[in-house]
Amino acid sequence: MKYIDEYRDARLAKELLDQIRRTVTRRWHIMEICGGQTHSLVKNGILELLPPEVVMIHGPGCPVCVTPRHLIDKAVYLAEEEGVILCSFGDMVRVPGSRKSLSQAKAGGADVRIMYSPLEAVKLARRRPDREVVFFAVGFETTAPANALAVLTARKLGLKNFSLLVSHVLVPPAIRTLMDDPRTHIDGFLAAGHVCAITGYREYRPLARQYRIPITVTGFEPVDLLRGLLATVRQLEGGTHRVENAYSRVVREEGNLKALEIIRRVFRTGDRHWRGIGLIPDSGWHLRNEFADMDAEKKFRFPFADAGEDTACIAGEIMKGIKKPFDCPHFGSACTPRRPLGAPMVSSEGACAAYYRFRSLIKGLN
Repeated sequence: MKYIDEYRDARLAKELLDQIRRTVTRRWHIMEICGGQTHSLVKNGILELLPPEVVMIHGPGCPVCVTPRHLIDKAVYLAEEEGVILCSFGDMVRVPGSRKSLSQAKAGGADVRIMYSPLEAVKLARRRPDREVVFFAVGFETTAPANALAVLTARKLGLKNFSLLVSHVLVPPAIRTLMDDPRTHIDGFLAAGHVCAITGYREYRPLARQYRIPITVTGFEPVDLLRGLLATVRQLEGGTHRVENAYSRVVREEGNLKALEIIRRVFRTGDRHWRGIGLIPDSGWHLRNEFADMDAEKKFRFPFADAGEDTACIAGEIMKGIKKPFDCPHFGSACTPRRPLGAPMVSSEGACAAYYRFRSLIKGLN
């Protein structure tokens, strides 16, 4: 398949690995922000093929993983107590809240529906004017254009029964929080290509300058990741710290201007709570005041306090790169994909899920 197979070429991957081995002279800690990149590194065996001097750290770039429990509790409440049709991407339905997951609510009779696009939820609201339809709008910058378009479409259609439960988070503020945490040790970043396809990468430059770290935009296939790692290692070895685009077939410096225009029409920047990490200032998008009638948190009343973190789950330390999944005493025993204690074990982009699914490829777990 064009633009896929050539980026899985074993010969080219081997050449890139050889170049990394020849270039690296000391230990470097490099964080891949995106959970999709984590899964690719694990399932393709790249973690075990890299020289020991290149230490990969898995970041918080899994939107399902960082969605706080109190928002899942609100989604469950809407489905069970308010009788809404709760629509969600598939990843979210099995993530545990403080009491239960959306999947468990559905098993108990709640109307929870998995959808691939928020526009499906808009169509449903149009077909069912007798029911409130809420779409659980979770994601990083990548999913924001579609969610914004759903709001604009619902407004154009004059729908009164459609709303979003929003949990949008942003990458650059998370990088700042990670670098300001004295417990982390990060020498460079691989930035998520699909995020930068929307936003571009200009806002990463101040971070590279302030923290004197290289940031390389890269994709998700083995060759993409290895090219990104080689570029990052070369910068580290050369003492440079700039933003480099190793995913130019998809990402432009300015991003997708049309998508950004739609996002800015619908969302404003504000503080956001990240599961396992805490409150990060200006790290999320919220619906603007003119769309308050489509904000589920304002449209409905929630008669309970926000739930705290699950102290048994060390997801925050894993997503900050302070610990690995196998450092958790519950990994693979009390916490499995069938019985997850936290979101990283159940999400398709979670580091714990990757280590569990591909544990035969990881030294020390096989």
